[in-house]
Amino acid sequence: MNLTERIEIERACERLVTGYCHYVDHGQAERIAELFSEDGVWSSPETRMEGQEQLRKGFGRRQANAGRMSRHVCNNLLIDVIDSDHAEGTVYLTLYRHDGKPGRALSPLESPELVGEYRDRFVRTSEGWRIAHREIEVSFLRRSDDSG
Repeated sequence: MNLTERIEIERACERLVTGYCHYVDHGQAERIAELFSEDGVWSSPETRMEGQEQLRKGFGRRQANAGRMSRHVCNNLLIDVIDSDHAEGTVYLTLYRHDGKPGRALSPLESPELVGEYRDRFVRTSEGWRIAHREIEVSFLRRSDDSG
């Protein structure tokens, strides 16, 4: 694999990471399923969704929460190209979110809800690059009380 091919794979995977954040933060969360392979998996310590139908339903519930404003701030993206059909990646996540009146343009700024990492596996499909598996690992979590 030459350098140009490697850069093209890295860029395709980067667009998936960015698209995920854009869809969830701008009222199109159901579209996240399109970013995954047919048998794609999204997992957290509390939830596991497998396949595009479960992903569409799961993220559809997020989309239906019109009162939630969020921003998934992802940075420090590192993509490792395994071969011409597989790649892995890690990106840091800082999540801000607030539930309030639907349609508002502004939410109060509080500390981030969480800081962690998305750990991704990417695969080339007949439709192009897709997320095969996304797992979130949380490192910092805002407490619901001020007890320290």
